[in-house]
Amino acid sequence: MHEWALAESVVLAAVEAAQKEKLKTITQITVQIGELQQIEKEIFLFALQELAKFQKPPIKNNAFLLKTEKSSLSCKTCGKSWKYSDMKKKFNETESESIHFIPEVVFVHARCPYCGSPDFEINKGRGVVLSSIKGVR
Repeated sequence: MHEWALAESVVLAAVEAAQKEKLKTITQITVQIGELQQIEKEIFLFALQELAKFQKPPIKNNAFLLKTEKSSLSCKTCGKSWKYSDMKKKFNETESESIHFIPEVVFVHARCPYCGSPDFEINKGRGVVLSSIKGVR
């Protein structure tokens, strides 16, 4: 259900932006998905398409373009960088599910793979961003 809530937010934001721009039809919506969100893309896309059916201005079929932003994390202790995918297999199902719903939970479960420090930052790869909307006026 997490995907449906995110899809609803994306569609509502797209419609609001399109109305401000006085678009008559939305032809493309590009959504950038951070790797840490671990979104089930098929469910998310289905939710987007279903929610799009009832909007004004109308959203064309197959208007959604989903792009994944790879993660980048860096250690504040040793300065090295890594990706979430490099350590994903180390998490059990419960930890992985927690990160799916709240990506910042990664701070509880992860450590720098180089020095073991829990002091790191997420540079990119989190969140869901409505990156562009195209349409017809």
